[in-house]
Order: sequence, then structure tokens, then C-alpha cells
Amino acid sequence: MSSGAQDLVAMVKAKNPAEPEFHQAVQEVVESVWPVIEKNPAYRKARILERLVEPERVILFRVPWTNDRGEICVNRGFRIQMNSAIGPYKGGLRLHPSVNLGILKFLAFEQVFKNSLTTLPMGGAKGGSDFDPKGKSDDEVMRFCQSFMSELYRHINQFTDVPAGDIGVGGREIGYLFGQYKKLTNRFEGVLTGKGRNWGGSLIRPEATGYGAVYFAGEMLGTKGQTLQGKTCLVSGSGNVSQYTVEKLIHLGAKAVTLSDSNGCIHDPAGIDTKKLAWVMDLKNVRRGRIEEYAKQFRGSEYTPIERGATSNPVWDIKADCAFPSATQNEINGKDAQNLLRNGVGLVAEGANMPTTPEGVDLFLQKKILYGPGKAANAGGVATSGLEMSQNSLRMSWSREEVDGHLGRIMKSIHKSCVEASAAYGMAGNYVAGANIAGFVKVADAMLDQGIW
Repeated sequence: MSSGAQDLVAMVKAKNPAEPEFHQAVQEVVESVWPVIEKNPAYRKARILERLVEPERVILFRVPWTNDRGEICVNRGFRIQMNSAIGPYKGGLRLHPSVNLGILKFLAFEQVFKNSLTTLPMGGAKGGSDFDPKGKSDDEVMRFCQSFMSELYRHINQFTDVPAGDIGVGGREIGYLFGQYKKLTNRFEGVLTGKGRNWGGSLIRPEATGYGAVYFAGEMLGTKGQTLQGKTCLVSGSGNVSQYTVEKLIHLGAKAVTLSDSNGCIHDPAGIDTKKLAWVMDLKNVRRGRIEEYAKQFRGSEYTPIERGATSNPVWDIKADCAFPSATQNEINGKDAQNLLRNGVGLVAEGANMPTTPEGVDLFLQKKILYGPGKAANAGGVATSGLEMSQNSLRMSWSREEVDGHLGRIMKSIHKSCVEASAAYGMAGNYVAGANIAGFVKVADAMLDQGIW
């Protein structure tokens, strides 16, 4: 890394202490786009990178609510509005005990470039709370969401900031949030995406992130004259992204053999077929159970618990062709990356946001495997959120085939942009550099056009 890039990263770390995920995201982008900065004096003069690493607005607020026992609980709420150069802020809301300022800043920063890659006019943001919906009743979740929106509504609308779902925020939570927004503002507008199909939602939205990651993987394999047909695939997580990654892999003739949650992973050598996947969807979406129940239900499958403090994850130590990390950030460390490579994995497409540590990324790039970073490979979710916004603005709904067609074309366009950008700067085949450069240039040019703000 050049001295100028090192100085910028050091400045970010000094100004944002104790935020390692944000530091990690900034360093990756700065390393990738520094050649672009050096070739374009206008970017340097306008201090584009220095402005990009500072959120336009950070909103932090308390969220008081009562549980079913009548006790008062208090959580923290956040919204990080990172950059609006190319459109209204867009990014998910995450409800999870791990949520803090640093994690949301990293997610919002990544979202800026991801949204830019989609070709749709959307800026980047992220938000959420350290509230944990697991184990809460529907009424408790509703009371929390209503309290959360009672503050957030002041900072969002269809032209300013359009949140979506993320970890811990599904259709139930979006419904409660939207109902409270409508009550407070007396407006029915496309202020949230991921809405119910019969009140402004879009077909394919729940499937989009998982489907998009698989479409992107197919595009990467196409550069080698291959397809997903017959490929054995590892998938982590067991939530929305993981479920629909498996569904699309099945459709394309691949065999998914793993799923996981925070307690452990299952390995089914026979493959997770359509009937097994339907059982998983009921387990996770309706009964809200743990993935270990899969091994009890289906003979021939095996459950391996994840030991606290372990140096590697068993889901990444199984022989396969492709891997789809779809759970959370930094779930593949250096040892996991070594295990994947040793077991024959030649493609990694990230369904989660930044699921690979820098050590793992370096290994993938050194070995020149097909590695699709999250900001490119999992952009299908936010792309379809953008399509939902378009349908809301037009007051119409598109068919499943229309939305899926748009999604497929967007993922193909993202892949093409990554390939061309990496080649233009002498890093052909490096999807990390390609995604960062392609996303950065569009935002940077918009910031130059709009002056200093």
C-alpha cells in the first residue's frame, strides 16, 4: 500500500477507534482504488476518499419498550446515512445483539459501493439496534418496532432514505415498522422495502440476495467455460439468504450439502433437495428452531457443533467445488480459507457482507480462484429493493418473471463492470479490485459534479 493510502487508513483508525470492521472495510477499498486516485488528480483535489469515509449523518437514539411481563427495556437504535451522491440513502436495518456503531458504519460504507454497482440510483446507509428478536413474542417485537420507528420516522421518507430488512428483520418486522410509519405520518409511500406482497412489496425480494449470489457465481464460472451443473456447494447460515441460495442452486443443477447457524453446521452428502429445503424453511421461518434438528430429521446427515473460541469453522472443511458464505461478517478466517482451498473449492461467492477476513481474501487472490466479494455477489438483494421502489413510484406491480429477469440482467451487468474495471487497472480477474473501482468511480464522479457538500 502506498504512503498516501497508508496515511488515509491511519487517519480513519485514529478518528474511529475500536471499530475494527469499519477499519477493515475502509482499508480494502482504499487499497483497491488508490491507483484510480493517482491517475485522477481531480479526485485527490476534491478529497473524495476523505469525504467518503465520513458518514453524512449518524443518528443514535434510545428505544424504550415493554416486554410481556410489563417490564421496561431499553435498547439503542442507529441509522448511518453514509452517502447520497447518486440517490436517496438505501440499506437494511439489522436487529442483533452484536449491532454497534462500528459494524453499522462498515455496512453502510460497503453499501455505498454495492448500490453504485447495481446501476440503480441509490445511496448507501445502514441501521438497526442491539435488540434481539429471537425468543421474543410477536407482541414484544411489535412494541419494539413501534418504539424504534417513533424516532426513525423523522429521518426517512421515499425521497431521502428507504430502509430495508437485514439480519433479524423479516416480513414481520417490516410490517410493524411500516404500520407505525403510516400512523405517524399519515402517508402510504414506498418508505421501506421488503413489504408484504399485497401492500406494496415486490415478488422475488425475499429470494433476491441468494438468487443474485448464485447468478453472479454462474457468471464467474462462465469465464472458465463452466456452469453450476453438477457442482457440490457449501452454504453457511440458514436464514433468508442461505435458503434461497440453496433453492437457486437446486434449480441450476448444483448440489448444496451444508447449512449452519451460530451453534453448528449440518453436512448432508446426499444434498439438500427441494423437500428438505422446505422443511428447513419451516424450521427457521415458522418454528424458529435450530439447524441441529436437521440431522435428527434426515438420515445420512451429520451435525457438528461449533466450539466457542475455535480457530476454524467445520462448515468450511468439507470437500466441494464452490462455497457461498451467507451468514455474517468474518466467518471465513485464514485457516478456513486454507481448508476450503485444500478441499478443492475453486469458487467463493459471498452472500453475506464481508464474510471473509483480510487473511482469507489474500489467500483467495493469491491462488487466483474465482472470488466474488459481497459488495458485488450479494448486490441482488438491494437491487431488487430498488426495483420495489420503482414499482411503488409507478403504483404498479411486476410479474415474478419480470423482476427475476431484471435481477439476472443486473447481476450480469455487475459482473461485467467488475471484469472491465479490474482489467483497466492491470488487475484482470481480481473481482475485489474490480467491484471497488467500478463502484467508487460512479460515486466519485457524482460527488465532483455536485460540488462540496
